[in-house]
Amino acid sequence: MRVTINQIKEMKQKGERITALTAYDYSTAKIIDEVGIPIILVGDTLGEVVLGYGSTIPVTMEDMLHHAKAVVRGAKKSMVIGDMPFMTYHISVEEALRNAARFIQEAGCQAVKLEGGVTVADKVKRIVECGIPVMGHIGLTAQSINQLGGHKIQGKTPEAALKLLEDARALEKAGAFAVVLETIPTPLATLITKKISIPTIGIGAGIGCDGQILVVNDMLGMFTDFVPKHAKQYARLANIMSTAITEYFNEVKSGKFPTEAQSFPMDEAVLKELEK
Repeated sequence: MRVTINQIKEMKQKGERITALTAYDYSTAKIIDEVGIPIILVGDTLGEVVLGYGSTIPVTMEDMLHHAKAVVRGAKKSMVIGDMPFMTYHISVEEALRNAARFIQEAGCQAVKLEGGVTVADKVKRIVECGIPVMGHIGLTAQSINQLGGHKIQGKTPEAALKLLEDARALEKAGAFAVVLETIPTPLATLITKKISIPTIGIGAGIGCDGQILVVNDMLGMFTDFVPKHAKQYARLANIMSTAITEYFNEVKSGKFPTEAQSFPMDEAVLKELEK
């Protein structure tokens, strides 16, 4: 059985910390799932860390479905959440519902994530009413990066902080089962966590959230373009990969690879027949 939204909600009620990670492929999802991480987000961050775009904005619905299918195949117990990309839920409630349904029906995800608060509450409400769980996302929302003026801390003024609280409450009222709080001051994230009944999942929002999420490529040290301030590198796999690839390159050039251990023998009699 996969982790359910009720189990995630119960974790908040019990004071149990919620751990989440992103994944974009079968092998990584399989490892995360086997560790026991309850939530895997197929994030539109794949635009940057997998596809090499400068932002998440160019990511399409087809990109997301392709990677979500792979993650679902790799994860057997974790809840898999599909991240709805830019302009797939903004135009109308009908289009938002149609695209959310594709994550469930085509990719096999168990929930979807939308960016925004009050402005998307009507979409969240309708999607939830149709039986699709929704995770919200407020604060630094990457799809609105041009409007926000860059990767800046959100909610620093009284007006901005109040708006974030209103956004969180709107998502709760609309039926979201959880909300991501990204790049907002720790005291504000802690306050929002106390003010709403649904779990908060922080990324750059401090220790006061109910849970935490990181981009797996950041926490494993695989993405080398930059290291976000909120990301702790638990490994530096880019260095390990570079060393291994260099060794392979050198062994091929020098004739050390492959050896007999990586080769297959053949019946000498068959070979002699071919040489006639």
